[in-house]
Amino acid sequence: MISLMRRVGRKQIDVMSAPGGNEMHQRITIAAAAALITLMPAMVRAQDIPGIEICTVEKTMERRTSCLQSNVDFLQKTITKLTADHQQKLDAANRQIEGLKASMVSLQKLVDDLQTAQKKTAEDLKKKADAPAAKDGAK
Repeated sequence: MISLMRRVGRKQIDVMSAPGGNEMHQRITIAAAAALITLMPAMVRAQDIPGIEICTVEKTMERRTSCLQSNVDFLQKTITKLTADHQQKLDAANRQIEGLKASMVSLQKLVDDLQTAQKKTAEDLKKKADAPAAKDGAK
């Protein structure tokens, strides 16, 4: 028979011999029990999770002051983190805006070049159309 108990900070295994059991059977039982203990989740002690606490429940002034200071520290860290996150987002947006401005300038130049070429082509066609008419009038 194996009894497994998990306590804070230590493990306990009790192995009792079954009637007619041998030493090999006990070793296998101990190995199995040890494997089970290593697979069991460890007991975790309570940890102080940072966040806003209700300080009015504290009776002593020292504990209340400590609680309030903890809240202030948490809020300052949160504000600092959010400020950094938002600044990164603003910087990324500004980089994207600058990239879009550069693209717009290059596209505007391309449009201007195409309009100039279109005007030149229209003038050339007009000159060619006017040239045969002048030759016909001279005959």
